[in-house]
Amino acid sequence: MTKLAVIVLNWNGESLLREFLPSVVENSSCDGVEIWVADNASADASEQLVKAGFPTVKWLAFDKNYGFAGGYNRALKHIDCTYALLLNSDVMVPAGWLDPLLRVLDTESDVAACAPKLRDYKNPAKFEYAGASGGFLDKNCYAFCRGRMFHDIEFDTGQYDDETEVFWASGAALMVRRSEYLRFGGLDEDFFAHMEEIDLCWRMKNSGLKIKIVPSSVVYHVGGATLSETSPFKTYLNFRNNLLMMYKNLPEKGFTTVLFKRKVLDTLAMGVMLLKFDFKNAIAVVRAHLHYYRMVRNTYRHKRKICLLEATSRNETGIIRRNVVFLHFTGKLRCFNELEKFI
Repeated sequence: MTKLAVIVLNWNGESLLREFLPSVVENSSCDGVEIWVADNASADASEQLVKAGFPTVKWLAFDKNYGFAGGYNRALKHIDCTYALLLNSDVMVPAGWLDPLLRVLDTESDVAACAPKLRDYKNPAKFEYAGASGGFLDKNCYAFCRGRMFHDIEFDTGQYDDETEVFWASGAALMVRRSEYLRFGGLDEDFFAHMEEIDLCWRMKNSGLKIKIVPSSVVYHVGGATLSETSPFKTYLNFRNNLLMMYKNLPEKGFTTVLFKRKVLDTLAMGVMLLKFDFKNAIAVVRAHLHYYRMVRNTYRHKRKICLLEATSRNETGIIRRNVVFLHFTGKLRCFNELEKFI
């Protein structure tokens, strides 16, 4: 068994592997670390590139595209390691990036997963959208970060460099204990992509475990390399998956009220899209809600029962009990470090 497997999930990402895999190989190759590319049945020349240009990298091929969740689930079942680091194919890593993350998992047994600070590869002075310096939820389960308040992204001036517990960490670069990952069933494959890491972190925290951000480790993420920010499919996945993770993980107390509020707020978001004549994304929101109801009827009632049984010691550190969406979009809350005025 190797101590750490750095696993890059790939789907037709030859150009990304060509650009970013060299930094991973150069700055992650040390004793006890293996580098893997797990491939979701790519049709391009990814395999030839990796096998010819990176002989130390191990190749794991799947028979079809299982998405982000399914790909990583299969990879972690196959690869025997103590820790696994889920790494997007569009991430550049500097020297020494693994040491702070390994220190946390080696010394803090109640931490199930940790992550580096994410900066924007194209604009390194700013945080990157996917996870910035650690993720949180507001009382209506909207996700935001230290350094990224919804779509407003801050410059990184060291204001969030403290190592701290958060509610979730980005799957763009996430180090997990393989035993805990498998114990909780890994990423929810019904999500396909987007927010499945938040769902996994939530399930882990519901059993009393911790998620930490380790800003002394920094990586640089392109983001949006698979689906653009304006993609209706991305809108569909984000709206549907947010509802699904709420349904699975919210406790009985207040459950119906929070879900009702989210449905109202999603309807308002759809109305804004229609006012902007963004019909494709508005339709995506409708599809997300229709498919959510269908999935609840078919499989998710059972999944919720399992999650409630596993929720033995809820750790809600990282949930901000305010309507952060309202505070931000009314101009009262511009960035994360202003939250203390409202708590």
